[in-house]
Amino acid sequence: MAQPSPFALKIASIAQEQHTKFQFTNEADPILCKQIKKWTKDIGAAFVSCTKEPWSAVFISWCVLQAGATKTDFRFSKAHSVFVHKAIQDDTRGIGVFHGREINIVAPAIGDIIHFNRGGNKFDFAFAKANTNYISHSVIVPELGTDAQGNFALCIGGNESDSIRRTKVRLNTQGFIIQRKEAPFISIIKTLK
Repeated sequence: MAQPSPFALKIASIAQEQHTKFQFTNEADPILCKQIKKWTKDIGAAFVSCTKEPWSAVFISWCVLQAGATKTDFRFSKAHSVFVHKAIQDDTRGIGVFHGREINIVAPAIGDIIHFNRGGNKFDFAFAKANTNYISHSVIVPELGTDAQGNFALCIGGNESDSIRRTKVRLNTQGFIIQRKEAPFISIIKTLK
C-alpha cells in the first residue's frame, strides 16, 4: 500500500487534534459551540445554531480546508452530499484532487473520507452521483488497523452523539469496506493531493 501524502496525513492529523480537544464536550457547551461557529464561518457558510442544525459536514469541510485545500479542490459545504457529488464528478472527468469512488472499487486510506447514509436512508453510489441534496454523513480516516474482529478504518466524525467521535468501519482481508444493512456506505472520497 502506498504511503499517504503529506496532505492526507495533515487532514488525518487535524481530525485527530479536534477529536482529542473536544471528544468529551457537547455541542451545547459554549466552548465547542464557539468552535462550530468558527468552522462554519471559515468555510464561508452562514452559522445558524450549534444544536438545531447539523454541523457534521462543516466539521469535515473545515478539516479539509485547514489542511490546505482550495475551493477548486473541494466544495466546502454544510451538506455532505454537496462535496461528495463534486468529488464523484471530478473522478468521472479525471480532474481534481478528491475523487468520489464506489466502496467496492477502492480501499480507504489515511486522509480519505468515508460517506454513508443517515436517517434510515438507503441511497447508493448512483444516487450520489446524480444528486446533491440528501441526508448523509461522512467521516475522516486517520488510521487503519487490526483488532480481534479483523481489519478496520478508524474514523472521526463531527456531530456524532452531539460531539466529535471516533468509530471503526470494518474492512475485509483485502482492505475494502464491508457493506452493512443499516446506514449503508455510499462512497469513498480518495484524497489524491
